[in-house]
Amino acid sequence: MTETALQPLEPHALDVLFRQARTYNAFSGEVSDDTLHRLYDLLKWGPTTANTCPARFVFVKSQDAKAKLGPALDEGNYAKTMAAPCTVIVAYDMAFYDKLPVLFPHTDARGWFDTKPDADLTTIALRNGSLQGAYLLLAARALGLDCGPMSGFDNARVDAAFFAGTRWRSNFLVNLGHGDPASIFPRSPRLSFDEACRIA
Repeated sequence: MTETALQPLEPHALDVLFRQARTYNAFSGEVSDDTLHRLYDLLKWGPTTANTCPARFVFVKSQDAKAKLGPALDEGNYAKTMAAPCTVIVAYDMAFYDKLPVLFPHTDARGWFDTKPDADLTTIALRNGSLQGAYLLLAARALGLDCGPMSGFDNARVDAAFFAGTRWRSNFLVNLGHGDPASIFPRSPRLSFDEACRIA
């Protein structure tokens, strides 16, 4: 079977993923466990350095988990996060290299990373984990969910509550559900091509 050339997405798909996608501050509905499995099964295909795949995801849905997350939230993020059907803790694993014998099996890629200092590992894990967090946003939108990505929380408290005794570290949060249009702000401008880009 030969591969076919990729074709541009239809305008509606581009609207869903980018042009009309917004950051929501209130959500309704539910996010099923099946949907979360489908979400991960899409986002996992996005590229990372040497297929390191350092992102780790905690899908906070239960009242017990929300109670653990709540004290770490800034005041402005508390109510909307507690009310969201699901909040994703997008984290990264500082020991991501332990998975490389499976993820990058054709060479000893683990040896490229396992002796690096934590500062270097953080750069690699944070960069690639952030990429995977962005893939999560696009995958969620592709599956009909709206997103509310945010900072505004105490990373150390989240790490203590959810990742004690591990090498996982929190990066950012994403509320998921069906967004309430009344909760969004007017769209902010973006930089023009000439302001943000160069063709060299």
